[in-house]
Amino acid sequence: MTMPAPGSLAPDFTLAASDGTTVSLQALRGTPVVLYFYPKDNTPGCTTEACDFRDRQAMWDGEAGARVFGISADSIRSHQSFVAKFQLPFPLLSDPDKQVIAAYGAWGKKMMYGKEMEGIIRSTFLIDRDGKVARVWPKVAVKGHADEVMQALAALGASQP
Repeated sequence: MTMPAPGSLAPDFTLAASDGTTVSLQALRGTPVVLYFYPKDNTPGCTTEACDFRDRQAMWDGEAGARVFGISADSIRSHQSFVAKFQLPFPLLSDPDKQVIAAYGAWGKKMMYGKEMEGIIRSTFLIDRDGKVARVWPKVAVKGHADEVMQALAALGASQP
């Protein structure tokens, strides 16, 4: 499945969150949303990525007014442990049947340790206040990624009333 293109309506979803709530993209209209898809809780790259988003939480909450969500196929229990261990201030969403992961084109062939395999492709989507995809990062390099997303979010804010 291909990733939604900038300007297209972001695929709607409703998923269970690590904080005990249920998150629906439709209910978040009016607020910019950062969705980052990652392979697995408590792995080195995923931990670095989550902590980078965590360390910029004041910026997400401030002028940007954005909501950040990490999505993987891990269980809510795994997410809760990961959130507690690294004091993540945003919920992680569980997609065990990978329907949302597939809808965003974040499932597919990737190289891991020199072998081709199927799995979650580390990718990020910035969704604007109208529920449209504003920016896509199809293959994320963890280092510096949260800063890139913050810059795109700042640019989005400047272009909206």
